Amino acid sequence: MKQIYICEDTITGIYSALHDAWKECRDTQAGVELRGRTQRQLFCEYRIVEESEEKALRLERMIKHHLGYNAYWEIYHALLSTDDRKGTVVFEVLQEARKIRQSEKIMEHLGCPAVADVFSMSRSVSNEAHRYEEFIRFRELENGILFSEITPKAQILTCVADHFEDRFPLENWIIYDKTHKVCLVHGVRKRWRLVWGELFNERAAENISEEERKYEFLWKRFFHSVSIKERENPKCQQAHLPFRYRGEMTEFSCAEDKIGL
Repeated sequence: MKQIYICEDTITGIYSALHDAWKECRDTQAGVELRGRTQRQLFCEYRIVEESEEKALRLERMIKHHLGYNAYWEIYHALLSTDDRKGTVVFEVLQEARKIRQSEKIMEHLGCPAVADVFSMSRSVSNEAHRYEEFIRFRELENGILFSEITPKAQILTCVADHFEDRFPLENWIIYDKTHKVCLVHGVRKRWRLVWGELFNERAAENISEEERKYEFLWKRFFHSVSIKERENPKCQQAHLPFRYRGEMTEFSCAEDKIGL
């Protein structure tokens, strides 16, 4: 009977499920599905996975050792995607790697549907993360913290963390992922970390500093001033900056009457 391992949609959760599936079913069919998004099938046995950092680290070391760092990063990014099949697809890639002599070249076997799927998922996540590196806008709160809200499809916070840590090493800043209810937190001269499950104070996030209000006004006035109405091209602008990214961007979040125009 096919074993289906049910886990949380987190890296630790999926790695733990992959660890158990590999340990028990590496030579047989198995699947990894996400809690709350499971579609029951006939002739399958479902099992809730006990999540643990130890399991996740063990599987991570195995992938790096046998498949290499390039394959590891492709798999890691694929597991951040929105595709419900991602756990099962990665398990199939691990099984496929056992069939070839040089397992570290598994990602070159694009004839394998699972490998092609991992590449597609990874590319989708990487593209979204790259766009958010350009489009994220911070605002300074009254307590001096730089704050930003985003609504990504994939779980891209760990993908953009190093970028903003390099840019703002001497600032306290937070990026809040409203889609997945998780915060990326950075302290002055400290490493970033993810914070899950904490109650988010939306009222505090709305209290921006007086200096921030002034700079927002200047930024919005600048964009209005440099715009040439006769050369506006909405279709071209949308191709470079889709509508779904604009909700949290300062230059698109204002009405003209708010800035005295």
